[in-house]
Amino acid sequence: MARQRIAVIPGDGIGGEVIESARAVLDAVSTRHSTDLEFTEFDWSCQRYERTGAMMPADAIDTLRDFDAILLGAVGWPGVPDHVSLWGLLIPIRRAFRQYVNLRPIRVFTGVSSPLRNATDVDFVVVRENVEGEYSEIGGRLNRGFPEEMAVQESVFTRAGVSRIADYALELAKTRRGYVTSATKSNGIVHTLPFWDEVVAERAAIHPDVRVDSEHIDALAAKFVLQPERFDVVVGSNLFGDILSDLAAAVAGSIGIAPSANLDPTKHYPSMFEPVHGSAPDIAGKGIANPVGAVWSAAMMLEHLGHTSAADDVLVAMEATLANADTRTADLGGHASTTEVTDALIAALP
Repeated sequence: MARQRIAVIPGDGIGGEVIESARAVLDAVSTRHSTDLEFTEFDWSCQRYERTGAMMPADAIDTLRDFDAILLGAVGWPGVPDHVSLWGLLIPIRRAFRQYVNLRPIRVFTGVSSPLRNATDVDFVVVRENVEGEYSEIGGRLNRGFPEEMAVQESVFTRAGVSRIADYALELAKTRRGYVTSATKSNGIVHTLPFWDEVVAERAAIHPDVRVDSEHIDALAAKFVLQPERFDVVVGSNLFGDILSDLAAAVAGSIGIAPSANLDPTKHYPSMFEPVHGSAPDIAGKGIANPVGAVWSAAMMLEHLGHTSAADDVLVAMEATLANADTRTADLGGHASTTEVTDALIAALP
């Protein structure tokens, strides 16, 4: 396979630390599998925003366009509003490259204690619609500073958008246990969510071999806590998928190990891979950040790029280090440093 080019954006806080770990694991597994990856790093971040007034340069999207994938560490830092950092970097990349699938696998690994009693057989995937829905740019604020000040935010659900995310979830379920749960709130949100339900049902009819249930988001959140083992593939809108995937990561024991992929399934544009945990300013620079979320995200990148055996080896190494109390970071009840976990991951590669 020809050389594949990876754009690396360490970003803010612990982003640089966990990306360094992911890079080290990628280098090791690539050597074993003769995988030719070329990395180019960019300093786009909140620090850049404070220096220049922009999270990334005006030609950033054109710069990234020719890469095969993007590996992102974290975005966000005190002093820079979250809507500035996200809408200045993360969301423009997702939308410019039509990364309409946000994929977040959820597993309870051996050695990782879930806060839930007896939650051991948990293995499901949240498929989040990633470019429309509740996170639209349509709306605004009126009468700022006056008593009648108001804010309006429009949700946008398109037939094309709902159809393609439903199709992705249904096809994914066929490779797993054949069960999709669709998150909705059509009993209270009168236009967009009944439309979501209708389109999901239309797509499900084309896949009769997949069981599809529809669950209201409030009841679904409760079932994530009470019955997490029942789920296989969960599909939701941008907002619902965002909330459910973070809840699911907590159910699995730590958001520090949670990965994600922002996918253009057509591979026409580069896809982006990032841990879920954020920049964690409170522990940045202390050498105690959990690198597993970034490493798992890197494994997802390897699989997306066609290196399935290498990705599988990284997961084997993750399982081994998480199972050993001596190679777990503090968020998982251990005492290992970021560097110690990284070294253990490399040593555990098959």
